[in-house]
Amino acid sequence: MRRVTVVVVLSLMSATIIGCAQQPARTEGAPASQVEPEKSGHSLGHQVLLYVPNRVLDLFDIARLRARVGPGLGVGVRATKVVSAYLGSYASIYAGLPGPRQGPTIKSPVGLESYSGVDVSVADVTISGSIGPDYSFTEFGVSLHLLLLGLDFGLDPAEVLDFVSGLVLIDIRADDL
Repeated sequence: MRRVTVVVVLSLMSATIIGCAQQPARTEGAPASQVEPEKSGHSLGHQVLLYVPNRVLDLFDIARLRARVGPGLGVGVRATKVVSAYLGSYASIYAGLPGPRQGPTIKSPVGLESYSGVDVSVADVTISGSIGPDYSFTEFGVSLHLLLLGLDFGLDPAEVLDFVSGLVLIDIRADDL
């Protein structure tokens, strides 16, 4: 019974902290209709509650390792977006580490992926729509797809910095939930 009480009290305290921190700041003498929303990002309560999930997601952001199954033929190499090349086309189902999130979202470890065209540095004429691999600007990696099987591997040094800085609540990639 004590444990249930403690959990309920802590939950209520957390909700109160988050709710209070998310209230817009009021300017002295300004009517409630002219209150401006907070511009500093997430509240401290929000950051504390999501600390562990955000650090786990930041850790997974460092690497991309996907296996793909589907028709296609393609090869690519990336050493940041500026030094990259790709030629080919494939449509597949993937499974594995999806790579950098590039925003406050959660990427699925399985899904559909399609990528077609030619990419040489910033001259990118690939078509991926909303189901492309979504490579980070700072990612290093290789991609290979032969007939029915493909593999995509990448590492992102900027995500290592994001993970380390996240340990002290500094989110340099702005991808915390």
